[in-house]
Amino acid sequence: MAALTPISRKPLSLVLPTVAVAGAVAGMFVGASNGSVVLGMLGGAIAMAAVASVYITILKNEQYARWINIIGSGLLGFLFGGLLGGILGLLAGWFFAFFIYWMYEGRYRRKLLPYMTARQVFWHYAFRVICGAIFTFLITPILVVLPLSFNAQDFFTFTPEMLRLDPEGYSLKHYRDFFSNNEWQRSFKNSLIIAPIATVISVSLGTLAAIGLSQSHVPGRRLIMGVLISPMIVPLIISATGMFFFYSDIGRFLEGTLGMNKNFVGYVKVVLAHAVLGIPFVIITVTATLVGFDRSLTRAAANMGAGPVKTFFSIQMPLILPGVISGGLFAFITSFDEVVVILFVGSASQKTLPWQMFTGLREQISPTILAVATILVVFSIALLTTVELLRRRSERLRGLSPA
Repeated sequence: MAALTPISRKPLSLVLPTVAVAGAVAGMFVGASNGSVVLGMLGGAIAMAAVASVYITILKNEQYARWINIIGSGLLGFLFGGLLGGILGLLAGWFFAFFIYWMYEGRYRRKLLPYMTARQVFWHYAFRVICGAIFTFLITPILVVLPLSFNAQDFFTFTPEMLRLDPEGYSLKHYRDFFSNNEWQRSFKNSLIIAPIATVISVSLGTLAAIGLSQSHVPGRRLIMGVLISPMIVPLIISATGMFFFYSDIGRFLEGTLGMNKNFVGYVKVVLAHAVLGIPFVIITVTATLVGFDRSLTRAAANMGAGPVKTFFSIQMPLILPGVISGGLFAFITSFDEVVVILFVGSASQKTLPWQMFTGLREQISPTILAVATILVVFSIALLTTVELLRRRSERLRGLSPA
């Protein structure tokens, strides 16, 4: 356990430039919303450096400085941005009051190793700032979509009522349209039909392939693995084009020779195409689960008279089940969210939810898309949370992490 480093106040030559940089970053967003990023950055840097200097050299009371900063920033935000601006101002005021004294009092070194150099401390926090910036860059589009799905108007932008946090500016009308519109419900039902069946096929074939490829005596394992996961590597448009020609021949055979229903054949083609896209995810996750698997367990079961099937379901399957479920969830998400292959392979009868969203953007510009996107985001977060819990459980079962 690292020893706590005694707090020592840092010189203003370090604190003020650091606070100015943070103020410039905040000013960049404020300036962008008002049409001048450069002025926003300069204003933010100068303002925060001046505020820090006043707090440290004149006021000299952290508690007073904190409340002055929070209340002052909240009032400025409310005057220029209404209720939403006031809330953001309060948060910004709290952060900068904390940040100024966090730097000045040297609290940033409190839980670090005492022998770390200034360069090491810098890169320690720079790494976290970079990761946070990347996370913000990735998550911001989702955070924009979520509130827009509750827009009371048929717009893809924030209305003045929404920015003022006026209840009249928010509505569930787009969600009601999704659950009452026949086109949306038909595409949703198609996704719920296609994705689970494709997932079952992907899990069955992918698990068997992973177990087979984990055997050391299988010749050309790496080559076979490369071929099986190629749908994950090859550009999707190329895979979709190949599947179009391949499944067209299969469709003609099933319809012309076997006399199957055209609509049923369409579902078969889409399910098989999505299963091909899902198999690589199952292979990778199950193969990762098999790393460190104790082969002596299967040999012991064989010595006691258990056949391969009995050994698999009684010994192997319980131990690799978290990996199998994780692969199945990834395969399900891949199928449920796929739009390129379905455009090539499917027909109007197999229109899935992503296809309907694509059509809505291209033809109707329906704000219901925002509500559907929000539902899919929440659904995906729930699935990914399940995957993470299963991963941790798998590590505990294999003894790779403490219970």
